[in-house]
Amino acid sequence: MTEIYDLVIRGGTIADGSGGDLIDGDIAVSDGRIADIGQVSGTGREEIDASGKIVTPGFIDVHTHYDGQCIWAEELSPSSSHGVTTAIMGNCGVGFAPCRKEDHDMLINVMEGVEDIPGVVMADGLPWNWETFPEYLDTVDKGKRDIDIAAYLPHSPLRVYAMGARGASREPANDDDLAKMRTLAREAMEAGAIGFATSRLSIHKTADGGAIPTFEADVAELEAICGGMKDAGTGTFQVVLDAFVGWDKEYQVIERVVESSGRPATFTLASGNDGPPRWRKVLDMIDRTHANGGKATAQIMPRPIGLIAGLELTVHPFILCPSWAKIADLPIDQQVAAMRNPGLREALLSEEFEPGHPFNALARDWNWLFPLDNPPDYAPPKEMSMAGQAAAKGCTPQEIAYDRLLETDGKGLFLAALGNYENGTLASAHEMLSHPHCIPGLGDGGAHYGAICDASYSTYLLTQYVRNPGAESFELAEAVHMLSHKAAKAVGLDERGLLKPGAKADINVINLEKLQLHLPEIVRDLPAGGQRLHQRATGYDATIVSGEIIRRFDQSTGARPGRLIRGA
Repeated sequence: MTEIYDLVIRGGTIADGSGGDLIDGDIAVSDGRIADIGQVSGTGREEIDASGKIVTPGFIDVHTHYDGQCIWAEELSPSSSHGVTTAIMGNCGVGFAPCRKEDHDMLINVMEGVEDIPGVVMADGLPWNWETFPEYLDTVDKGKRDIDIAAYLPHSPLRVYAMGARGASREPANDDDLAKMRTLAREAMEAGAIGFATSRLSIHKTADGGAIPTFEADVAELEAICGGMKDAGTGTFQVVLDAFVGWDKEYQVIERVVESSGRPATFTLASGNDGPPRWRKVLDMIDRTHANGGKATAQIMPRPIGLIAGLELTVHPFILCPSWAKIADLPIDQQVAAMRNPGLREALLSEEFEPGHPFNALARDWNWLFPLDNPPDYAPPKEMSMAGQAAAKGCTPQEIAYDRLLETDGKGLFLAALGNYENGTLASAHEMLSHPHCIPGLGDGGAHYGAICDASYSTYLLTQYVRNPGAESFELAEAVHMLSHKAAKAVGLDERGLLKPGAKADINVINLEKLQLHLPEIVRDLPAGGQRLHQRATGYDATIVSGEIIRRFDQSTGARPGRLIRGA
């Protein structure tokens, strides 16, 4: 009797996520799991012809901020548009639980400043029907969504919940505070948190420009909280370290926490665009952690860490010029009309920035500010920077940027390459990604709605490093391993990211030859009419979660099999 499966994927080139050899064959799926791989003789109630396509596990995005979006939206895009089937939220220590009613505004202020989510979106989009972190997870668990999601316990709300106003004002935690946070962390892990997350980064500010509650928190506080993970016997420590104060000092945080808690750590690592390659020293530090019996994994953005600037976005090259305030609230067509006035042009081209959020100044680094067009080039030649074009034309970089805005009727976008573009190449990103204890990450899906759109990095890794390799390239099996099983293991999800009999049927069918990124675009689908950057791709023939096809030919099918992952 012929076996009948729920789904059969026929004749694809299978990269199973292990990093091993590619195989040509079929995949059969029943009851949400992989039933068979190879030459499947049975039939499927639904079949996908994967001839000439690659078949991969669903990708694991370990660094997102869907803490709010997973409640007010069913699609966790852009991530799900780029082959991601599991996303980890709560990164950088910001989130919405635990939280008392009187602290809602404070947490909104933190999230708005750190992650560029408009306050009104959070105020209107969240029901706030929780207080404890386990209650927040219960709310998430009840929702419908396209992909699976897991959550870190975030440090900022935890600290304020345990310490009240003293926590918000960054007072040192006393012994009672530490004991309370440790207990709350253990309870969060037992309820299903995947770990604990914090930020030490100095440019992480609240919306009103203040320091976030966790900034400069003593390492003993982190050890106490991670002690809660030790008590529960589970959880990963995620941290954004402050490279500005030096890696020799900051990496000690990871060493201390890993040693005291016995729990693994993951953190963000990037190269500078100029200066010595300090990141090589960090790779040596990671090797030392593993040699000493610990585990640490660095997350690497495969392309320049990019801030997108434009008149309709959070930042642009003239936003903090004093004269911009005269037209800041006008519709974009009126802004452009005003910019054509010679007097305003002269003022904006000559004025220096006034003080403001640190992100704003990044759109004035002319040496690393590039035009971003369709198709988007995330590795442009240095001469295309505003400074490079200005040198060639004998004018100022301000003039190049200004004229681009006028020529595009204010719609032109810029890429501010903040890091990972050392000497104008991807060589440093490639070398870091090649390290055994590094994974792709820092997509930031669900955050930076008006400034960053990097959740497409999985598509970029496949197109830039695999399909169109230059000096920096990866074999297909290696790239898929990084995006799937290697990433999953870094956060304790050891059974995910593999195609094998019995495994959860999270699968991509990808037309690698036609895979293409499109220019980020503004969509207005947030609560309260808010807008965000979104980026589409073409070439994903199918994305499957728990055996259900959630996307077909780059369009949502409306299927919502995504679930909350409780614990690793």
